[in-house]
Amino acid sequence: MKFSFLTLFPALIESYFTDSILKRALQKELISVEALNIRDYACDKYQKVDEPPISGGAGQVLRADVLGRALQTLKDSHIIFLSPCGKPFCQDDALRLSQKKHITFVCGRYEGFDERLIEQYADEVMCVGDFILTGGELPALMLCDSIARHIQGVLGNADSLLGESFEDYLLEAPNFAKIFNQKTKFSAVPSEYSKGNHSKISDLKKRLAICKTKYFRPDLYQAYRVFIEQEQLNKRL
Repeated sequence: MKFSFLTLFPALIESYFTDSILKRALQKELISVEALNIRDYACDKYQKVDEPPISGGAGQVLRADVLGRALQTLKDSHIIFLSPCGKPFCQDDALRLSQKKHITFVCGRYEGFDERLIEQYADEVMCVGDFILTGGELPALMLCDSIARHIQGVLGNADSLLGESFEDYLLEAPNFAKIFNQKTKFSAVPSEYSKGNHSKISDLKKRLAICKTKYFRPDLYQAYRVFIEQEQLNKRL
């Protein structure tokens, strides 16, 4: 899959792919990444990309003509604008978007985009939470990371994708690392984890996942209850 980023700061994007899993994915040619500098599409000698908003007020707005020229160069790409007005990105989106061949993330700066750009070019508009950042690069990288890990071969062990948080509206069950030095100040872990009965371990993890979700994410727990009730209703029909 190809990931393109339209940004005023390409170095912020490029540095993220110099280590760890996504670096190996690039080396294996499982993904490709390009960071396109929006300033390269400005026509004046100062490479001006922003103007004050027509309505007045503080800040600058990315110009529609400059960013529009950049977007016109993209062919057969699924274009995602990062904006506070967008749909909250979730795990289901990561799975769905991992089937695309080319995704472009448009990273805003200043007071954001000229609204006409979204209307004309956006396939989707997404956000990563109800808070404001100085630019769209971090959200774009978050989406890219989440999507890329679902591409076959990117993770060293495909089983790492099984039983993750947000599947069926639950958080992942608690995990514990093996400690070979038994003299530790930490509390004991559930003994069932180390007995090798995979059926009992699976049942225990499910119960713990429910408890963890109920405690940390009551909103998600309520969605899980609705999901279970609907499943039970479908079985009776």
